[in-house]
Amino acid sequence: MNVFYEEDGHFRVATIKDEQQASLMVEDARGKRSKIKTANVLLRFERMGLDEFLGAAQAEADGIDVDFLWECCGSDEFAFQDIAAEYFGAKATPQQQAAAAIRLHGAPMYFYRKGRGRYKAAPEENLKAAKAGAERKAREAEQMAIWQAELQAGTLPDAFQPIINKLLFRPDKNGIEWKALAAAADAAQLSPLRLLQKVGAIPDIERYFFDEFQHENFPKGLDFPEFPELGRPDDLPVADVAAFSIDDATTTEIDDAFSLQKLGNGNWQVGIHIAAPVLGIAPGSPLDQVIAERLSTVYMPGNKITMLPDAAVEVFTLQEGAARPALSMYLEVNAGFEILSHRSCIELVPIVANLRHDQIEPLFNEETAGRADAPDFQWKDELTWLWRFAGELEGRRGKAENQIQRLDYSFYIDRDAETARVRIVPRKRGAPMDKLVAELMILVNSQWGKDLRDAQVAGIYRAQVAGRVRMTTQPGQHIGLGVECYAWSSSPLRRAVDFVNQTQLVALLKNEKPRFAKNDAELFTIISSFDTAYAAYADFQDKMERYWCLRYIAQEGLKELSASVIKENLVRIDGMPLVIRVGGLPELPAGTNVKLQVMAIDYLDLQLDTRLATL
Repeated sequence: MNVFYEEDGHFRVATIKDEQQASLMVEDARGKRSKIKTANVLLRFERMGLDEFLGAAQAEADGIDVDFLWECCGSDEFAFQDIAAEYFGAKATPQQQAAAAIRLHGAPMYFYRKGRGRYKAAPEENLKAAKAGAERKAREAEQMAIWQAELQAGTLPDAFQPIINKLLFRPDKNGIEWKALAAAADAAQLSPLRLLQKVGAIPDIERYFFDEFQHENFPKGLDFPEFPELGRPDDLPVADVAAFSIDDATTTEIDDAFSLQKLGNGNWQVGIHIAAPVLGIAPGSPLDQVIAERLSTVYMPGNKITMLPDAAVEVFTLQEGAARPALSMYLEVNAGFEILSHRSCIELVPIVANLRHDQIEPLFNEETAGRADAPDFQWKDELTWLWRFAGELEGRRGKAENQIQRLDYSFYIDRDAETARVRIVPRKRGAPMDKLVAELMILVNSQWGKDLRDAQVAGIYRAQVAGRVRMTTQPGQHIGLGVECYAWSSSPLRRAVDFVNQTQLVALLKNEKPRFAKNDAELFTIISSFDTAYAAYADFQDKMERYWCLRYIAQEGLKELSASVIKENLVRIDGMPLVIRVGGLPELPAGTNVKLQVMAIDYLDLQLDTRLATL
């Protein structure tokens, strides 16, 4: 006796070798024996071989009109034998009954399974919906096959053009476009990103990196909301100074300026003037919300994403040619560069010059600063005095001796309609103008931090007692800078933390209730958000600098590079801020100079493949 039974969702046939009350020992056509449950048996049959029976049943099932079968079965639950008798006649053979079971089981959109060998016809509206879904899936499968073939042939499908950014940055992995892309990538043994690059979907890798960063950090886009026109406050006293700023040629958000005057008692008055956007941006206003969302200006070679819109920056930047609103700190300094007193005020400061590094550094640098025979220029006396003052400030912080002289690098991108060329300009860290600005900024941030602390007004501080620098609402030491208190306040056009601290300082100077109270939950939110955003922005700047370093190597046709060993196989390329790993580099002492042969450049992965040429 043979049986037709169901196991693991499949129909099988076998010959009974032994039978118990609840189980059977059976043997299939290949001689394999197994134990099955009696309840799994749907039919028993004789006088036909196993393969012959199953083949005939399958052929019979293939010929069954499933739509007609659905119409025959009515709306009640039924057994497969019942529908076989309805379809084939009352004396349906075992193989016809098996054919009915196979056809019912293979048409789940038509028939819902209700138990072993039992089914119920799908309602008409459900069947229509299922058929429509099946037709859609068939069309999608056909379309995916076409797209996959195009991608494998090196062509970007037309339908992908409008959704390239979505595929690159926020793919819908249930979408048919992504499924076709993933299948084609698997077939080509590439990642989806590499395949998109291969078919021309990433024509500009610089733009790709920028768009990737924007999608991750500015998902709403880079446009600013509408905001009321800002006006400069005109009811402030005008300072009796002539202030000047010192910045890179590309700087538009000019936050700080300086002034220097000889006092009647022989001492000097040093003015540190910080742009005051707080005076025009009200709490809760659209621009205030922008600051809370953007948190900082984002810098990258040849471009930037400003924290504030240009129209707002133009109102408050310390642009030469007018008196600009500022929060000023005045220091009285004696001939020995000792600070005798300080005071702060809110005022309009006449800005008479915006000095630029590329114009002043050829005249005022490490070789010329402080020399009597140095070339003369308009701001020589002021810069020289402030540079000497900065040196004294640096020494008092304990930072003047035994400093490692390192290089910083400025990137300039010269673009025309078709090309972009990069210039990488090294600058010694601690150059006279850098030291001048840095020390005065450390001084003003430290002193205003102490002013907030002493007045018990809430602020955001940068502290370093042990380990890394952290943002906190509690004033504390910054060991790395050698100051007892430090609160960023000098870049309110470019950093949200500085804007917050300026808000608190203005309230202190006006004797008003500060916007933020001590332990204000909003301050902790700002700190957390700022830390996250600032780290992401810095990582992006590093990434783009690495990209432009690789572009520079290719642009200049450099086939061999000089480098110095940092440790193990990690080296720093000379003349640019690029650190790479060199495969096969022998163990060498740190600082060893090596020559590297350039093998390949991968802009997408930002990798430079090199081999050791000579020591």
